[in-house]
Amino acid sequence: MIQIRKSDERGHANHGWLDTHFTFSFADYYDPTHVHFRTLRVMNDDRIAGGGGFPMHPHRDMEIVTYVLEGALEHRDSMGNGSVIKPGDVQYMSAGTGVTHSEFNASETEPVHLYQIWMFPEKQGLKPAYGQGNFSEAEKRGKLRLLVSPDGRNGSVKIRQDNELYASVLTKGDTVKHDLRPDRHAYVQVARGSVALNGNKLDEGDGAAISEEKAVELTGVKDAEVLLFDLA
Repeated sequence: MIQIRKSDERGHANHGWLDTHFTFSFADYYDPTHVHFRTLRVMNDDRIAGGGGFPMHPHRDMEIVTYVLEGALEHRDSMGNGSVIKPGDVQYMSAGTGVTHSEFNASETEPVHLYQIWMFPEKQGLKPAYGQGNFSEAEKRGKLRLLVSPDGRNGSVKIRQDNELYASVLTKGDTVKHDLRPDRHAYVQVARGSVALNGNKLDEGDGAAISEEKAVELTGVKDAEVLLFDLA
């Protein structure tokens, strides 16, 4: 079963400095049919204008992954971490018992485009944690590159949930396939370009919740970058 969520069906807010689309209910946007999918809670497609950003704010009991597509994002948090995240970087923050952080566009003039992803943790009340990895485009081109996982295998960033996140960069005609175990689900998000998902065309910003399928097959329709979640 594949349930497609078209880009223009998502929630949307434009605050001037922030233009964002919500796959799931978030902030002032609420849709009772799209609150979360399995342990995937938030998928925000954010574009932050030069000089804009989120000042220090708190989180708790959430696994947070940031994936930058264009530009650079500057991060600081109450654990003492500070970094500038660029395309190819994957940042992970486990909010646990509580953490505060800020996120600002590292440029005063150029926009930054990113996906911010939240997942429910395996358990509440964990000590906050931080991780980061870099994955080149070559590692993702024409293949599924594991970015985050519960065991940190193959150089992926280790998270506290039995979920896996893969990314793939596809040109027209490229095909990748991911087998799903009977008890697993998947979510696909097209970050840019167009793909065919098990024969269904998805364009930039489109997503799809997948259950009771044996495999996920993605074929490039035009140059694309895709996120694939294998979910408990």
